[in-house]
Amino acid sequence: MGTSLQPIDLMSPGRNLDAYVQGIGPIPVLTVEEERELSERLYYQNDLEAARQLVMSHLRFVVHIARSYSGYGLSQADLIQEGNVGLMKAVKRFDPTVGVRLVSFAVHWIKAEMHEFILRNWRIVKVATTKAQRKMFFNLRSSKKRLAWFTNDEVNAVAEDLGVEPKVVREMERRLSAQDMAFDQGTDDDEDEAYKAPAYFLEDKRNDPSRLLEDKQWEEDSNRRLQVAMDSLDDRSRNILVQRWLSEEKSTLHELAAEYQVSAERIRQLEKNAMKKVRGFLEA
Repeated sequence: MGTSLQPIDLMSPGRNLDAYVQGIGPIPVLTVEEERELSERLYYQNDLEAARQLVMSHLRFVVHIARSYSGYGLSQADLIQEGNVGLMKAVKRFDPTVGVRLVSFAVHWIKAEMHEFILRNWRIVKVATTKAQRKMFFNLRSSKKRLAWFTNDEVNAVAEDLGVEPKVVREMERRLSAQDMAFDQGTDDDEDEAYKAPAYFLEDKRNDPSRLLEDKQWEEDSNRRLQVAMDSLDDRSRNILVQRWLSEEKSTLHELAAEYQVSAERIRQLEKNAMKKVRGFLEA
């Protein structure tokens, strides 16, 4: 078929994006007949070599789509990598009997993977979580022609185009305009500006008298329950728990087995039963 392919890392373009683009450039575009033949070999015979050739011949298309998302401030190499994953998913699911070109089918899968990557990494806090919000995110980004806020007329026009209420457009515009902020003061931050960090607005309850009293009472009650539980055990079971869990130098099952002249499995059973009984006292 005249498709002499060279080995290229499909999953990761690597740091040298220009070299990657140059590397996939010579790969020929498949004709309709070549694409049909390869697709049928994959569809009917599960021919992995055919799948590889289909993927390789469409790598330049993934690069083309990735460039259209350059305005999100994310790595082009990462976008291409995610798009290549989508391309491979499309090739795996492509049905040649439908009568469409692979590129028309694959565009959905390629963009879906890129969209997922953008939504995961564009902000620390997810800006879009529901399906409707995800659709709104990309449509609103493409509809916004200037940095200023939408006017009422623009909001109404976008809402009508997308089939949503104007308040939904306003909410997503607000999310898009928000900025991530570090929770704590950064090491290089000006001390005069440190008070603006969100951490400074939280109430410190560590020394709250009521909380300290509550913690003390809970600790005393837990210790009392533990002591009652330990007293309820027979001497052997109590000693096993002490040696296994409460001593600084904890004993092994085999050491206790030798001490009581029983098997290590018997010690394990006694330990398990004792722990179950103690847990019952603590949870009562």
